[in-house]
Amino acid sequence: MTLSGAAWGAGGGAGPEAAVPAAPRLGQRALLLGATNAFDVAVQFLLPVVLVRCLDADAFGEYRLLWLVAGTVLGVATLAMPQSLYYYLPRSDAAAKRLYVNQTLVFLAVAGLAAAWAVSSWNPLLPENLRHLARHEFVLPAFVVLWVVASLLDMLPTAEERVRWQAKATVSLAVLRAGSLSLAALLTRELGPMLVVLLAFVAVKVVLLLAYVARFHGLRGPVLRLGAIAEQLRYSAPFGAAGALYILRVQSDQWVAAALFPLGLFAAFSIAAVLGPLMNLFRVSVNYAFLPVMSRRHAAGDIAGMLALNSRGNVMVGALVFPLFALAFVLAEDLVTLVYTAAYLDAAPVIRVCIIGIAALTIELSSVTLLLRQSMFVMLVNVMALVLAVSLNWFAALNIGLAGAAMGTVAVIYLDRIATLWRISRIAAIPIRRLQDWTMLALLLAFAMLSALLAWGTVAGLFAASGPLVRVLAGAAVMAAAYAAMVAGSDTGRGWLATLRGRPHGT
Repeated sequence: MTLSGAAWGAGGGAGPEAAVPAAPRLGQRALLLGATNAFDVAVQFLLPVVLVRCLDADAFGEYRLLWLVAGTVLGVATLAMPQSLYYYLPRSDAAAKRLYVNQTLVFLAVAGLAAAWAVSSWNPLLPENLRHLARHEFVLPAFVVLWVVASLLDMLPTAEERVRWQAKATVSLAVLRAGSLSLAALLTRELGPMLVVLLAFVAVKVVLLLAYVARFHGLRGPVLRLGAIAEQLRYSAPFGAAGALYILRVQSDQWVAAALFPLGLFAAFSIAAVLGPLMNLFRVSVNYAFLPVMSRRHAAGDIAGMLALNSRGNVMVGALVFPLFALAFVLAEDLVTLVYTAAYLDAAPVIRVCIIGIAALTIELSSVTLLLRQSMFVMLVNVMALVLAVSLNWFAALNIGLAGAAMGTVAVIYLDRIATLWRISRIAAIPIRRLQDWTMLALLLAFAMLSALLAWGTVAGLFAASGPLVRVLAGAAVMAAAYAAMVAGSDTGRGWLATLRGRPHGT
């Protein structure tokens, strides 16, 4: 479940058939979903390891462009209708649940058809790179339609608290997708057959969705009611608009790279996009643990206590991600060569630029703006950030090159954090210097940077002639030992351990 899904699910009251699960059960569900999502991300991370060794750079670039299209369409066209079920289903009886599920399916089918036309060769405004992808005839529009409809399966079982069913489906589909695409790539070494396999996979996902609906709701009417679907859209559209703006903003650098550079270079650029899901794995786990308690403190009027929990969670995330991404920064070429082959070394500078942005993402503030009901402020920030990010990315890409296409996005991340911290400070009447444990975050970042430099020096001096695997393993070992020693030997280390135990430092 995403953060927005969790928030909507918490917003509804108990329906006639609902019961509030005990806290331990909620924790178990969160852990199960977290582990499931981690498995899905890991499998999809490993799939390109096979594909880059079977496809040429242009074909792999087309494949990555296909998923960029799919991600953008999913973020924009669905208007958060699937997520709205977290609000409606828990408070509805069986007939109303069937109505809301059917309405969502109808809306997704219509939205998918509109999106399919937009990415097909029938659209006269289709960008050149997408027109190149559209040469595969019906495959791209058919995939987009089915992908939009099938997206309902990614959250419907969770919205109905069938978490184990969701976990089994997610794991099974992840294995099927990665296995079938890998096999097609190994046997044919061409993109065309892979796209057919991908279309078959998403068709299987739609069939599984319909089987789920048939089992738990029945494939019968009512299909939709104008008043009900209008109400559902009024509820979901503001969230969908905010989400669409954020998706466009986050993906703006990839679209700029796709528009300005050949497919082979775009493929290298898109490799850096894997850092985002890796960051989210750490972020989501902390949100699961902290958000309910933060919400209770906010409800009790303890704004300072809520912000203290947010600060503690950010320190925990920083302590984990700072060393990992610092190591990736100094050994970017070796990591790219090891995972994606030397053909994609153009990705290394892009990865370094993105890591600078990820350092700012450690300061997670979306949970705070959610609890403080700052949706209009967030939407306004996203609108301005989208315009600024596209402009800066385009300018930097033209004047600096491939890595420049990501610089605007990174700059906007920092501006976003500054603006949001200022807004929270004004609302909470707490100075920005006290909103986060800046001293501990700075020390952890400094420890990570020093450890990464030591790892880089060791690898460059002692393992200069070794292969990328040996260099990465040696650098990771030095990094881990140095970082652990610095943290454990400092007062910051004791403070961090106290934070993990949930006690103030010095108690």
